[in-house]
Amino acid sequence: MGLLGIVYMVGQGFSTAPFVGLLGSFFGCMVSTRLMQFFTCKAYPSYKEEMAIEVYTEEQVKATKNPEPKSLFMRILDAILDGGKEGVNIGMAIIPGVLVISTTVMILTFGASANGEFTGAAYEGVELLPWLADKLSVIFKWLFGFEDPHLVAFPITALGAVGAALSLVPNFLQQGWINDNAIAVFTAIGMCWSGYLSTHTAMLDSLGYRQLTSKAITAHTIGGLVAGIVAHWVWVLVAMM
Repeated sequence: MGLLGIVYMVGQGFSTAPFVGLLGSFFGCMVSTRLMQFFTCKAYPSYKEEMAIEVYTEEQVKATKNPEPKSLFMRILDAILDGGKEGVNIGMAIIPGVLVISTTVMILTFGASANGEFTGAAYEGVELLPWLADKLSVIFKWLFGFEDPHLVAFPITALGAVGAALSLVPNFLQQGWINDNAIAVFTAIGMCWSGYLSTHTAMLDSLGYRQLTSKAITAHTIGGLVAGIVAHWVWVLVAMM
């Protein structure tokens, strides 16, 4: 998703800002990873000293081998069937974030049509989030350098789906709300928050640690915010050069 985000931003005519966002995402990922390690070791103190790589005896290795290897045809068939099943499961897991959250954010971000009436067209809503962001504009401007309160819609939408958040960029450009700094921040946050609500539960369920889901979301949230802040201030330095 990070590669898609950078390519998309470059395709919108921004050449330097997306790579500043990439740098910001490095810091966000480091913070998120270290926080998750802290939360995990606090919940499971034994992991502080547990070896990451287990050493197996020759007998254990032999016991794990399949005595009857499958044919090439069966391996291909299993890959197709299992891959299709998992693809559907992933799609169903993504729907709540993409559909519900993204739709809600768009309704709360944009206002009525140009003539002030509600026509039922796309991107019409009640502008609640920009109103709230305007009240906190000093905070958002200092942390992220946002010049317009509408820009807060991108990080909020990214919580549901980064792909849906990217779709907001052309409209921001058309309205004249966006600049290179915002693109850098969007890229950084988008790369860190990709799959935000669609992956934590599924991943931790698969690992058998569902109880750490809230910790993972907390670490992920802080990491994304750090990425956006770093991207903003790095862009400030770049702009001064």
